[in-house]
Amino acid sequence: MPYRAPRDLALDLALRSLLENQVREGHYASVEDARQAAQQILHTAPFEARDVTAEQPRETALHDSMDFARLALSAVSGVGVWTYEVANDCFYCDAGISELYAIDPVQGAQGIKRTDFLANVHGDDLAALRRTMAGGLVNSGDLELEYRIVHPDGSVRWVLSRGHTYFNAAGEPVRRTGVGVDMTAQRLLEQQLRQSQKMEAVGQLTGGLAHDFNNLLTGVMGSLEMIRLRIAKGRVAETGRYLDAALGAARRAAALTHRLLAFSRRQTLDPTPTDANRLVLGMLELIRSTVGPAVQVDIHSEQPLWLTQVDANQLENALLNLCINARDAMPLGGTLGIQTRNCTLAAKAARERDLVPGEYLALSVSDTGSGMSSDVMAHAFDPFFTTKPTGKGTGLGLSMIYGFVRQSGGSVHIQSQPDQGTTMTLYLPRSRETLGDAQAPLPPAPLPHAEQGETVLVIDDEPTVRMLIIEVLDELGYTALEAADGASGLDILQSGRRIDLLVTDVGLPGGINGRQVADAGRSLRPGLKVLFITGYAHNAEAWAQQLEPGMHLLTKPFTMEDLASRINTAITAA
Repeated sequence: MPYRAPRDLALDLALRSLLENQVREGHYASVEDARQAAQQILHTAPFEARDVTAEQPRETALHDSMDFARLALSAVSGVGVWTYEVANDCFYCDAGISELYAIDPVQGAQGIKRTDFLANVHGDDLAALRRTMAGGLVNSGDLELEYRIVHPDGSVRWVLSRGHTYFNAAGEPVRRTGVGVDMTAQRLLEQQLRQSQKMEAVGQLTGGLAHDFNNLLTGVMGSLEMIRLRIAKGRVAETGRYLDAALGAARRAAALTHRLLAFSRRQTLDPTPTDANRLVLGMLELIRSTVGPAVQVDIHSEQPLWLTQVDANQLENALLNLCINARDAMPLGGTLGIQTRNCTLAAKAARERDLVPGEYLALSVSDTGSGMSSDVMAHAFDPFFTTKPTGKGTGLGLSMIYGFVRQSGGSVHIQSQPDQGTTMTLYLPRSRETLGDAQAPLPPAPLPHAEQGETVLVIDDEPTVRMLIIEVLDELGYTALEAADGASGLDILQSGRRIDLLVTDVGLPGGINGRQVADAGRSLRPGLKVLFITGYAHNAEAWAQQLEPGMHLLTKPFTMEDLASRINTAITAA
C-alpha cells in the first residue's frame, strides 16, 4: 500500500535505529512489529472504535520516536526524505526534497511519476542515477550516489542520495525509501580547497621556474648577441644555429608560462580520455626544475598504455604535488621514480584498494626518502594533516589528491616504511575511448599578403613588440600606423586616414585600455575590425566570450606566422 503523505512515510532510514530502541526496551518483539504499529497509528480511520488501553504506552513511545526523528530532520537544512513505490512508479517526498529537486511540493506530497521526479537531474549524471536505481531494486543493501540537479533559474545543486529497498515475502521489490542531502556547499568548499592546494603548488614552482627562466633567457640573449657579432663580421652564414637556439629557448619559456597558468586556473573537473604517458613527458621539464638538481628523475612507461578518463589538469596537479612531497622527503637528494602501467584488478586486489574489479591505469610516484610510519600512513589523507614544519605545508595536498582520484572513480594506495622510501600509486579507471589519430604536420603555407592600400593601426606600449608587428606588416605589404598608448591611437582613429584593421594590446597605459579604444573607434568608424593582443592567456576564454562580431583575439607569445594569418583573417572575415 503506498504511503499517503511524505511526512508519514515512516522515515524508514531515520527511524530504523529508533525502532530498534523500542525493541530493546521491550515494547515490541521485533522491528517489524514496531513498524506495523507505526503504520496502524498513522492510517487508522478517525472514527474506528476499539480498545487501545493496552496499546497506549507503546503508541506514546512510538509517537515520541517519530516526532523526534521528524524534528531531527527538520533541524538540518538541505535534508529531506523520499519514497519510491514500485507498484505505481511514483515518488513521494517531503518539502526538503521538493525544494532540493525543484519540483512542486504539493505534487511531491501527492505522488509524482519517476520521469517527472528525475526531470531536473543533470544530463551527464542521469545515466549513472538510473543504473543505481535499477541496481537498488535488485540488491537489498543501502546504495548511495551523488549527482546534480539543475534548477529552472540555471543554478546547480549537488545531491547525495542514499536509499534502502524493501522486498515482500516473494523477494519482489515493494518500495525504496531514502534521504537526500544538499552537498552544494561542501562541493564549493572542496573547490576552494582544491584551488588553495593548487596555489600552494604554484608557490613551490616559483623557485625552480625562476632558475629555469634565467637559463632560457641566457640562451636567448646569448644567441642574439652572437648573431649580432657574426653579422658585424660579415659571417651571416653562421647565424642559423644561433637563431634556432634562441627560438627553441623562447618556445620552452612560453610552454613553462602556459603550464604555470594552467595550474593557477580555477576550474571544475572535466574528465576526458587522457594519455598519462604523454602527460608525464609534457611535465618532465617542469618536474625536474621543481625538484632541483639533487634529485634524479627516472621515468618508466609501459607501452602501449591504456587511456584513462580523468581531468588532465587535475592529474597534472596531483602528479606535481606527489613529486614535491617526494622531493621534501629527500632533503639530501635521491631518486624520484614515475611509473605508468596497465593494471587489471581481480576481486581480492580490488577490494584491498576499495575498488570494483576491472581495468585501471596505475600511475606511481616513488622516492628513496625518509618513508612513513604506519601511524602517519593512517592519517596521510586527512585534511590539514602534515608532518612538515609550520609554514612549510597546509596538509591539503594528499587529501585533495585523494578526493580528486575518488571522484574520478579510482583510489590512492600507499606503500612505505621508515627510512626506506615511499610509493604513492593512483589507480584510475581505464577509458575505452580514443584520442583520435594525430595528423602529420603540414608544410608552412605562404604568408598572405595585403591588398592594395590596406592599412593597419597598431597600438602597443611595448616598443619591441610594436616594432616586430610593424615589420611584419611592412613585409606583407600593409601600410602600418603606430601608437604607444590609447590616447595617441584615438587621435589617429579620429583622423581621416584609411584604417582597415585595428591591432591593439588589451592593457594600455594612460587610463584608456584596448577595449575602450576599440569601442570608441567603432563609434567613429562603424564596422571597424579589431584584433586584440593580450599576454593574459588564462583570461583568453573569458575575453573571447565578450567579443563582438568583427573582433578577434590573439594571445602572447605568438609567432610571426600566427600574427600574419590572424591579421589576414580579421581583415577578410565578413
